[in-house]
Amino acid sequence: MKAKIIITPKKAVLDPQGKTVESALAHMGYQGVQGVHVGKYIEIDLADGDRDATRKQIDDACHKFLSNPVIEDYHLELE
Repeated sequence: MKAKIIITPKKAVLDPQGKTVESALAHMGYQGVQGVHVGKYIEIDLADGDRDATRKQIDDACHKFLSNPVIEDYHLELE
């Protein structure tokens, strides 16, 4: 099994990296680029087992360690 986690800044939080990328793209001539958000992507290989228990365990890790729930959102997928 594999966990795929995407972590991004919350929409209300200032994202300086995203603003820098957005500005750079505009300066390079890419038109219409708006609202760039830079985040993190994490893949975790897991032993096969109870899918619901694994999801709960990884969700807990995302909330407590992998992301900062005050300023970041995360999306978790299990394959």
